[in-house]
Amino acid sequence: MPISLAELAERTGAKLRGDGTVLLSRVATLDSAGPGGIAFLANPKYRFQLASTRASAVIVAPELASETSLPALLGVNPYAIYAKVAAILHPPPATAAGTHPSAIVDVSAKVAVSAAIGPLTVVGPDAVIGERARIGAGSVVGAGASIGDDAVLHANVTVYDRCVVGPRSILHSGAVIGADGFGMAEEQGRWIKIAQIGRVVLGADVEVGANTTIDRGAIDDTVIENDVKLDNQIQVGHNCRIGAHTAIAGCVGIAGSTRIGRNCKIGGAAMIGGHIEICDDAVVSGGTAVSASITVPGLYTGTVLALPHRQWQRVQAGVRRLPELLLRIRRLEGAQTTPADTLGEKREES
Repeated sequence: MPISLAELAERTGAKLRGDGTVLLSRVATLDSAGPGGIAFLANPKYRFQLASTRASAVIVAPELASETSLPALLGVNPYAIYAKVAAILHPPPATAAGTHPSAIVDVSAKVAVSAAIGPLTVVGPDAVIGERARIGAGSVVGAGASIGDDAVLHANVTVYDRCVVGPRSILHSGAVIGADGFGMAEEQGRWIKIAQIGRVVLGADVEVGANTTIDRGAIDDTVIENDVKLDNQIQVGHNCRIGAHTAIAGCVGIAGSTRIGRNCKIGGAAMIGGHIEICDDAVVSGGTAVSASITVPGLYTGTVLALPHRQWQRVQAGVRRLPELLLRIRRLEGAQTTPADTLGEKREES
C-alpha cells in the first residue's frame, strides 16, 4: 500500500521538504526510479543524476537539497534514512504461525504458538522456539538449543545442540552455528580429537550471512554480541568473541580464541590470526592479514595493490633480493664509517 512522504518523514525522523502528500510504494536508484518511487543519494559522485531522475521523491543530505526541486527527505545520513524507508515500503512477507505437517518436532521442545516451523524442519529435544520466530524449510534446531523471539532462520540453517540465537537475529541459508571447533592434539604423528563442549551464543539483532560458520567453544562459549553483522562465507573459529556493532564482510577467516572489539569494521577476505585481540573501533582493510594484536583504533591495511603482471613480477623479484641488498648496504655503511671513526680516535689520542 502506498505511503505518503509525510508519513515516511515522521516514521524515519527525517526532515520533510516539499509536498508531503506524494505517495510512494517502492525504493529505487536515481537512475532507475519512476513514478511512485523514492530514490536516495548517498554518494556525492552520483549527484548529477538528481537532475534527470524520474523518482517522485528523493532522500538527500541538506547540503545537496538545492540541486533538486523534487519533494525530499533530508538528513545528514541519507543511507540510513533509505534503509528505514526500504524496511517500511518493503516489509518481509507475512508468515502464518504454525508447524508444517512434514516438520519433526520433539515432544519435549517448547515452541511458541506464534512461531512458524517450515517444511522438513527438525526441532530437537528440549529446544526452545520463541514468539513469532520463523524457522525455514529444512532447518535443524538441535537439542537444548534456543531461538529467540522474532528470530528468522532461512532455509537449511543448522543450529547445533545447546546453542543460542538471540531475539530478532537473522540467519541466512546454509549458516552453521555450533559445529565443532578445529581442536586436535598431536601424539606420535596421529591426531587426537579434543571434545568441543562449549556453545555458540548469538546476541540480539545479529545477522549471519549465507554459508557462514561459527564454531562452538572448546570449553567456554564462542560469543557474538548484540548487533554484529556477518556477511556470507565467514569462518569464526572456536572461543572467539566479537564485540557489539561490529561488521565483517564476506570470506573473512577468524582463527580460534581471537577477541574482536566493539564497533569494528573488517573488510572482505581479511585473515585474522588466533589468540590475538583487536581493540574497539579498529578498521581492517579487505585482504589484510592480521597476525598480531591491534591495540590502537584506526585503519589497518596490509594488501598489495594490483599491478600489470609483468610489473608485479619485477617488483616481486626485487622483494626477493631485499635481504641481500640490506646486507650490502650494511657492509657499505661499515666501509664508509669505520675509517672516519678510526681517524677520529687517533686525533683524540694525539
